[in-house]
Amino acid sequence: MSKTLTLVLYHGPYASQRVDIGLLIAAKALEKGYNVNIFLYMESVHSAKKGQSPKYFPNVGEKLSELAQKGAKIKSCSRCAGARGYVEGEENDGIYPTSQYVSGVHIANLRDLGHWLKNSDRVLAL
Repeated sequence: MSKTLTLVLYHGPYASQRVDIGLLIAAKALEKGYNVNIFLYMESVHSAKKGQSPKYFPNVGEKLSELAQKGAKIKSCSRCAGARGYVEGEENDGIYPTSQYVSGVHIANLRDLGHWLKNSDRVLAL
């Protein structure tokens, strides 16, 4: 049975390397066979924004989409995302609509993080 790693990212992209480091850890964990959950919280909700084109930094939006394609589950806090203008409608089956996020990242309720934490073998907050 695979172990599960949950990463909780707090900081916005490009302000520090915390998001980059978290995504590198997630990629290595997937390579080693872990189930990986990534929860974008507070300023980290900006990480999944479509259309980012950083000149001197890795594109975290693209990295998130790639991790999702490899099996990572990625959710963004609905309250945090809503306060920053990403939520574009009412919740449906636990997911809030947005056209502003890269594929594979969903805006969901903070309670989902609680379930992930309860069912994880390891948790890392950055």
